[in-house]
Amino acid sequence: MLKVIAACGNGMGSSQIIKMKIEKIFKKLNVPVSITHTSIGVAKTQASTYDVVFCSEALKDNFANAQKSGTIIIGLKNILSEKEIEEKILENVVNK
Repeated sequence: MLKVIAACGNGMGSSQIIKMKIEKIFKKLNVPVSITHTSIGVAKTQASTYDVVFCSEALKDNFANAQKSGTIIIGLKNILSEKEIEEKILENVVNK
């Protein structure tokens, strides 16, 4: 089971939206996941313990250290776009 975290500035609205969207796509793709959502500050300290981090494209650079340790960092241009989310999951997680 993949361990996934969705992060946004405050850990409230945007990360919850990302969580709901990625949950839907992973279910559609039959990929078992455990998803948490939180603020960028908390996510930065925990990211290396997760398999995948989802955040907005603007926040992606905050996870350089986790990426070096093997965590997949996925930055989203449009957090509401299920098409973009599915493409990035397929490209970076499923077909990697």
